[in-house]
Formats: sequence, C-alpha cells, structure tokens
Amino acid sequence: MAVASPGRSPGRSPGPLARRLRRLTTGRLLGVPLVWLFAAFNVFVALWLLLSSVKTSDAIFSSPWRLPHTLKWGNYARAWTSGQFGHAALNTVVVVGGTALITVLLAAPAAYALSRITTRINSVLTLSFALGLGIPAQMAMLPLFVFMNRLELVNSLFGLIVVYVATSLPFAVFFLTGFFATLPVELEEAAALDGATPLRTFWQIMLPMARGGLVTVLILNIIQHWGETVFALVFIQTTDHQTLSLALLGFLQQMQYNGADWGGLFAGVALVVLPVLACYVWLGRRIIEGMTVGSVK
Repeated sequence: MAVASPGRSPGRSPGPLARRLRRLTTGRLLGVPLVWLFAAFNVFVALWLLLSSVKTSDAIFSSPWRLPHTLKWGNYARAWTSGQFGHAALNTVVVVGGTALITVLLAAPAAYALSRITTRINSVLTLSFALGLGIPAQMAMLPLFVFMNRLELVNSLFGLIVVYVATSLPFAVFFLTGFFATLPVELEEAAALDGATPLRTFWQIMLPMARGGLVTVLILNIIQHWGETVFALVFIQTTDHQTLSLALLGFLQQMQYNGADWGGLFAGVALVVLPVLACYVWLGRRIIEGMTVGSVK
C-alpha cells in the first residue's frame, strides 16, 4: 500500500509554483537575472541621458547623479537652432520614411514569389539573400560611392534612400519569404477557382494576411536607419541634406570653437534617441509577434 507523502494529497497534481520550480534550470537561474540587469542598466542610461539634457554643463560634471534643481529647457532650443536639428529632422523623416516604404514595396512581391514558386533558381535566389545578411555593407562602400557618383546621386537625399534600400532588401526579402511560407496555400487555390489572377490574389488576399510581417519589417527598417551615421557621413556632403546623426556630429564639432556646451549636446543626443526609443516601446510587442509568427509554420 502506497503511503502519501506529507503535505500532498494522493492523486493531486502539483500546483503552478511547483511546476515552475521544476522547469528552472541552471541556465534560467543565471540568464533571467542577467537579462533583468541588462534591462535595468539600459533604463538607467536612458534616464541619466534625459536628466543630463536639462542640466547645465557645470552640473553635469559636478553632480552627475543628482536631480537638477532647475530644468534647462533652453538646451533643446540651442540644439534645435544652433545645431540645425529642425531641418535635419525633416530630412531624416523623408529619408527613413521613403526607405521603409520602398523596401516593403519591393520586398513583399519578391518574397511572395520566392515562397510560392519552387524551382532551383528560386532556391539560389533565396540563398543569395540569406548570404547577403552576412556581408557587411561597409565592405562595398568605395565601389558604391564611385557608382553613385557617376549617377550624380552623391549628396542627395534620394541617393541616400537608394543606398539604404539596397542594404535593407536582403533582410526584408529573407524575413518576408519565411512569413509568406506560413500562409495557407488553400486560399490561393480557392481564389484561382473563382477566377482571380495571381496579381489580384497577392494584392487582395495574401498581402492583407501578411500585414503583421510587413509592419514588423517597416518598424525595424525605421529603427535601423533613424540614427544611421556611416552611409550618411559618406554620401551626404553639405548641411542642407544632413540627417539627425550628422547634425549631432556637426554640433559636437562646433563645441571645439564655441566652447563646451554639454547640456546642448545631451539634448541633441536625446532628440536622436528618443523617437526610436518611443517607437520601440510603443510597437515592441508588434515586432516580437511578427517575428515569432513568421518563424513557425
């Protein structure tokens, strides 16, 4: 006759707490605190950046961890005017928005074709896009600059958009190919029986169903290019076409001649970082959902 262990009635399944304790492994015991520490560190850095952006230059160095006695909102005004952040913000919105839209418009039909037409050529093309993810775009900087210069697209917002789209397509096509592959083929077969053309099927049926993946690519593209500096520094040569990252570099160079304005510099950094941070906080769940749905069939 079996004897029930004390504290546990026979035949009763373990509670939720007991099941969670059983699932805890050494990796989780070490990984979960590290993840929380990393997240707390990033939150602390963001808060410190915001506090430093409304301090005077002396207060930033004399009391970097204290709350400011008075908020110096004039730091943002100086960064916006002296650093030309207003015009640079407009250029950044044009470049980033145009890049995201063109990337999605080009990647969606290409990914749909690669996910539905099964041939050897498509397999090679899909592999080529996957290999493009492992090649740093900076390796092609010099030949790309020569090519863009011959097309007279250097120092042009449209030329910068072309460069950003070219470097974004490998990930976008590779990601959306896996996402379209998870969509049911039966809907396309039913549409074909009703007399719908492949183009109409893609536009009216499959594209709305892939909205989660398209939004994910769109958001990731915006986050990637909002503060991009390397390509903007190479292909933009005048202040009329500079983006926010270049305006921040220009403001830093002005400090060498006009004196140290660390409050204005931190305000400029906040102007560059805060829109991306707000976008990720607002739409972070949508990004995770889009990536997980596209990874499981």
